[in-house]
Amino acid sequence: MSQIDRNFSGTKDVAEALAFDQAALAAWMAEHVTGYAGPLSVSQFKGGQSNPTYKLETPAKSYVLRRKPPGKLLPSAHAVDREFRVMKALGEAGFPCPVMYGLCMDRDVIGTEFYVMEFVEGRIFWDPLLPGMEPAERAAIYDASNATLAQLHGIDVEAAGLSDYGKPGNYFERQIGRWSKQYRAAETDTIEAMDKLIDWLPTAAPEQERISVVHGDYRLDNMVFHPTEPRVIAVLDWELSTLGDPMADFTYQLMGWMVPPAIRSGFLGVDLAPLGIPDVAAYTQAYCARTNRTGIPELDFYFAYNLFRLASICQGVYARALQGNASNSKALETGQAVKPLAEGAWGFAKNAGA
Repeated sequence: MSQIDRNFSGTKDVAEALAFDQAALAAWMAEHVTGYAGPLSVSQFKGGQSNPTYKLETPAKSYVLRRKPPGKLLPSAHAVDREFRVMKALGEAGFPCPVMYGLCMDRDVIGTEFYVMEFVEGRIFWDPLLPGMEPAERAAIYDASNATLAQLHGIDVEAAGLSDYGKPGNYFERQIGRWSKQYRAAETDTIEAMDKLIDWLPTAAPEQERISVVHGDYRLDNMVFHPTEPRVIAVLDWELSTLGDPMADFTYQLMGWMVPPAIRSGFLGVDLAPLGIPDVAAYTQAYCARTNRTGIPELDFYFAYNLFRLASICQGVYARALQGNASNSKALETGQAVKPLAEGAWGFAKNAGA
């Protein structure tokens, strides 16, 4: 799940808890960012990003700054240096990423590590049903999304200098283990379907055939489209990226077709044909053609895995709400989704032979 809130668009004044020495930043940019010329003004993007994100404006150019949040953090969390590295490498390989201007690992400048990248002017589509568009426009947007993911999965990780960006093999086994542990740590009630999934999923993972950069949260609202053309000009939010099985990215995006509108703005139950949005079969066929596959016969396993992962994430949100760390009605509602998600996942598991 993305750590970036869906109300990311727009800026606000910098929150007091996330303020920093703007003069120190301006001095750093003057030394490290080619072409920088002040004066500098700073605002904060709206939304609940785990890595605070700021818009930097000068008379001639705008930039984006992403930083580690202040305070005590888990050792491997909020790795802005990883985000910087993968976007820089992919951009140099011809993939649509923002231009990366500089990485600062010196906490003395603004209090935490940060990087500065290009502010990409374009369109972000928060509603995947693309209201207000003609069917042909929607079809073109989804085709561009499909083509961009296929391009990512076709990048030679060794040639891009990313062969050590993550553990390349046994991706699903490792992910299943991770989300099983997280679910058990947050478990509040016995859910039979989750118990069955934790036992079955590790035995059923298909053999990993390819290794690619995996974005980890590939969906429409993490892309910036050209202002007028159906073309992806930047993919954002690489916080969950690693090396792994490209099927994880593709089938994660495909889950949008398999869940109802109440969950992640899904398409389930929506008549897509009049809208011009491809169905699962057409979207899958287009991806397979672009990646030289004959098909994806293990879709039921992948759907079971993705719903299981989502159920585990929802359980964690719910557990934190019960502890008072995220206590609001939405977090408590999220807890009510765990059992239906688990049962849906087990339904796919049974289709896969469980």
